[in-house]
Amino acid sequence: MFIGEYQHAIDNKNRMIVPSKFREGLGEKFVLTKGLDGCLYAFTINEWLLLEEKLKKLPLSNKDARAFVRFFFSGANEIEIDKQGRALIPQNLIEYAGIQKDIVSIGVSSRIEIWSRTKWEDYNNSNIDFEEISEKMSELGI
Repeated sequence: MFIGEYQHAIDNKNRMIVPSKFREGLGEKFVLTKGLDGCLYAFTINEWLLLEEKLKKLPLSNKDARAFVRFFFSGANEIEIDKQGRALIPQNLIEYAGIQKDIVSIGVSSRIEIWSRTKWEDYNNSNIDFEEISEKMSELGI
């Protein structure tokens, strides 16, 4: 399980230091891909395989399903963590997430989200009505 928020920066080679708490859970390799809301998603290999199985079951005849699968798989990269605890973020994912230098990594249970610090601050400062969202979550059994 991944939890917490860590603020850091990427270096001039697009490498980020993976927070030690996250490194323990990710292992030596993980999958990094485009996420929703303009961030990146990092999954353990096992978690990625579970997601892949679910996505493979979506009907090929459904246009939205095809688009959703393309979205996740087209951005997916297997990433290795080096001996210094760094991971190279591919340029296409840097551009997708709008990352300049400063980033925020957050643990979201089974995945890690990597945000441009500016996008993360904008998200947190938006007018999200958590009371309304909590009511919708109760409809989902939470």
